[in-house]
Amino acid sequence: MHHTTGFEVHGHEIVEEHGVVRGIIVRSRSVIGSFGAAIQTLFGGNITILTNLCERARFDAFSLMLQHATDLGANAVIGVRYDATELMPGVTEVLCYGTAVTIRPRG
Repeated sequence: MHHTTGFEVHGHEIVEEHGVVRGIIVRSRSVIGSFGAAIQTLFGGNITILTNLCERARFDAFSLMLQHATDLGANAVIGVRYDATELMPGVTEVLCYGTAVTIRPRG
């Protein structure tokens, strides 16, 4: 499936819009993960435990968004964006959204 943060896919035309699609994931840190992250902060630099948690959450939200688009019959998603909200300490919602469209090559 094509996807882009832009509002067009180079070399293609939009033939149908299916509406907004989204993928939502709510994740929490484990006690062990929180402890490991706290130790990593003592040494500075990239906190890999939290980086990996964020990457997994974004990937899962993105995958759910693409599945939503597929379910609507789309073959592309344009205007892809992410948003994250802390719902409570240690619990974060990651939202990935865009507009599902059907595209075809120009020509």
